[in-house]
Amino acid sequence: MDAEALGNFLAPVNAGLNLTATVALFVGWIFIRRGRRAAHRRAMLTAVGASALFLVFYVTRFYLTGTHEFAGEGVARTVYLSILFSHMVLAVVVVPLVLRLLYLAFQQREEEHRKLARWTFPVWMYVSVTGIVVYLLLYQVYGYV
Repeated sequence: MDAEALGNFLAPVNAGLNLTATVALFVGWIFIRRGRRAAHRRAMLTAVGASALFLVFYVTRFYLTGTHEFAGEGVARTVYLSILFSHMVLAVVVVPLVLRLLYLAFQQREEEHRKLARWTFPVWMYVSVTGIVVYLLLYQVYGYV
């Protein structure tokens, strides 16, 4: 398998990892709402693992194949670039927030964890969902150049 083929293989794998993180985040949110702390912890660690693996594979794919140009035009291009830009900015923002949440959770600083999670959860969910949307638009709906 050459670099281009490996990079193209990793793109849907990354989308799957984003989907895994999205589902795990949502399930973790449900668990904590129901007071199921151990299940919440497992779900959130699954989301962290999927997101961390995504990051490793994304950097690998980017190294192998670089950026891909969006083939859509007009309004579709504007929508895609808006989603992509917000996704990229918030993806950078969410990393230290998630790391802080992990630290607070492992230190059993529940009140601080809870307060930060109220802000971090929607950002992380947005990043995960828009990662899937970006993949679908770039690779499935319009194809890349």
